[in-house]
Amino acid sequence: MTDNHNQSLGDVHSSVNTENKTGWRKIMAFLGPAYLVSVGYMDPGNWATDIAGGSAFGYKLIWVLFASNLIALLLQSLSARLGIVRGLDLAQASKNAYPRFVNFWLYILAQIAIIACDLAEIIGMAIGLKLLFNLPLIWGVSLTITDTILMLYLMNKGMRKLEGFIISMIFIVGLSFLIEMFIVNPSVVEIAKGFAPGNLSGESLYIAIGIIGATVMPHNLYLHSSLVQTRQITRTDAGIKSAIKFNLFDTVIALNLAFLVNAAILILAATAFYKNGYFKVAEIQDAYKLLEHIFGRVAPVLFAIALIASGQSSTITGTLAGQIIMEGHINLRIEPWLRRLLTRVLAIVPAVFTIIYFGENGLGSLIILSQVVLSLQLGFAVIPLIHFTSDKKRMGKFAITFKVKVLAWICAVLIVALNAKLVYEQLFDWIKEYPSSAIWIYVLVFPIVLAVAVLLIYVFFRPMLYKHKDQPVYAPHGIASAITELDAITYKHIAITIDFSKNDNDCLRHAIMQGGKKATYTLIHVVETAGARYYGKQVMDSETQSDADNLDKYVTTLQNLGYKAQAQIGYGNPASAIAKIVNEENVDFIVMGSHGHKALKDLIFGTTVNSVRHMVNVPVLVVKPSR
Repeated sequence: MTDNHNQSLGDVHSSVNTENKTGWRKIMAFLGPAYLVSVGYMDPGNWATDIAGGSAFGYKLIWVLFASNLIALLLQSLSARLGIVRGLDLAQASKNAYPRFVNFWLYILAQIAIIACDLAEIIGMAIGLKLLFNLPLIWGVSLTITDTILMLYLMNKGMRKLEGFIISMIFIVGLSFLIEMFIVNPSVVEIAKGFAPGNLSGESLYIAIGIIGATVMPHNLYLHSSLVQTRQITRTDAGIKSAIKFNLFDTVIALNLAFLVNAAILILAATAFYKNGYFKVAEIQDAYKLLEHIFGRVAPVLFAIALIASGQSSTITGTLAGQIIMEGHINLRIEPWLRRLLTRVLAIVPAVFTIIYFGENGLGSLIILSQVVLSLQLGFAVIPLIHFTSDKKRMGKFAITFKVKVLAWICAVLIVALNAKLVYEQLFDWIKEYPSSAIWIYVLVFPIVLAVAVLLIYVFFRPMLYKHKDQPVYAPHGIASAITELDAITYKHIAITIDFSKNDNDCLRHAIMQGGKKATYTLIHVVETAGARYYGKQVMDSETQSDADNLDKYVTTLQNLGYKAQAQIGYGNPASAIAKIVNEENVDFIVMGSHGHKALKDLIFGTTVNSVRHMVNVPVLVVKPSR
């Protein structure tokens, strides 16, 4: 039996069966990962660039969207190939290829990018809530913290349920824009002309750079390389080849759907605004107002619903990517709800700060800033990905061909160059706009940009100049050591946690099986009343007295049966109280009953068993309640 906690997204690793299926059933088993990835290509950050491009230049930039989609298809297919062939996500592969110090900074940059991406989703969702329910933006931003609970619930239900939710959100977005296409009635002939490449200069070049920069997002590459590992495959050449093929189908279908949504937003802006003389619509709020002014109430309502669905789905996939980069780059694993809450809070703080000090109109500029931050990190995902998938030593016959490698490097150079240009222009725009702060931009911002550039150059040359040794694939818990002799262990002092439920009998039976009549048994019960938390042993309320009497009955029963038993009452936090008694009494084995909570109840009531395990240095036997 494998330890899934050592895998990328261990809770859902290899959780979807693809074996013994043929035809459409086989295809359907593989469909899913790319849909979770595709939501990042139609998030509120993309909406801003699509609306700006459509309102300023009509249908002329559709070809830029199409070219961006082709680049995304190539890079996402490479990401899926890495996960399938090597069983590694991009962060884990980077950990093996680069020194620990570099991995730390790669993690920091990736985490900043995810927070920046999450920031755009938060703002977009808050704007959607305001447009639909007239909810103040600061309340909308604050409400997005509830995504943490939703994410925890969906992950607990399994990968298929999570994918189903995301696909339903995509369906809502797609359906909303499909209906809006019928409302605005665009010109099919002019749309077709928009696919023909044209010259880009001045503002059109700037918006085109923004479209490309907002389309290919770094966290999607981390995410895809991990999500493909949720499928069980046969680890043979034929099995791997089949998995690559079916995941390519998944990627092509999902990203083309994302392209259609982005194209629909641009076409909507071109038809509704450009054709009516509104050439400078860059704010989502402005787009909503103009839609209502031109087409009535239905179109803007659909627009707001799509915006909420887009923000909701994108934030969920962003937090998944956060888990992948944290565990992959720096071997840090914390509780999922805590990690997601931390990411969300770090994204909410700048949004709330902007609303308080710059007003609601400042959120549009904050979205642009988030896209600039994403641009800085993109090269750190794309360059290692190409290195890893073209490595014939580790990828074997599944390494990418020379033609694909050349095409991938061309895309990488194009993306890095265009995003560098975007960052460069944005910095000097800030200097022109805020001349009094120019000195601080030169002193603080430019050195950071230079350091990031140096790190990017290092990331590019390191795999070519230094051939690293392969490390164990799954490092968080180390590797297996040699097993020699397995002698029986005799436990002399066993602790049993008691909660006066039907679990107690099972716990006592399992404890006696371990120690027999030679061991000493300490029965532990923790009083959790408010008085117990504040006053500890000094509390003498009725519940404490009743619990002490009941515990003594258990002890007397065991003693009458010929076992050495004693009672210990703990007070306050259960985990801390149990650990304290275990350490003070020199217990060498613990038997605990699992409470059987799931998802939301774990969040509310806590997970005592897991907490105790990390507070003591003795074995813990967890007894599941009998049905």
